[in-house]
Amino acid sequence: MTAPIDRPPVDRESLPYRPCVGIMLLNGRGEVFVAKRCGSEADWQMPQGGIDEGEDARSAAFRELEEEIGTAKAEFIAMTAAPHRYDLPDDLLGKVWKGRWRGQEQMWMLARFTGDETDIRLDTDHPEFDAWKWIDAEELPGLIVAFKRPVYVSVLAEFRPLIARTKG
Repeated sequence: MTAPIDRPPVDRESLPYRPCVGIMLLNGRGEVFVAKRCGSEADWQMPQGGIDEGEDARSAAFRELEEEIGTAKAEFIAMTAAPHRYDLPDDLLGKVWKGRWRGQEQMWMLARFTGDETDIRLDTDHPEFDAWKWIDAEELPGLIVAFKRPVYVSVLAEFRPLIARTKG
């Protein structure tokens, strides 16, 4: 039996935030796309991912849609006025993203899905999700892991007036 490897404690304050983008994707009824992380029982989220060096948030958002749900058939509506941040909980700090980041700083894009539901494919080159659904936007906070919930509440508040206009 081997002893666990002792790792030095991670200094949260010395780590930067990972530059990211998130996408609130709406269907024609104003419902929001959410997907469940592979292998989890209840970790639902909207598509999101890192912004590559030299890439702008809008381009990253469309790339992430293609990578995560197999389609970028969407029409841009809006971007959040400022980035939203979350910190990783202590039990994940230093373990995910090779220990390089303390959390994420995300710009969020609101977009209207312009494809057909058959365009949505979770069997991508590197699958992140194993289920998806459309939900009422007000259900979002209750589905999201606790450490990301404040970001989702803020993004929803910012986009709520625009979501109301898309229903129809």
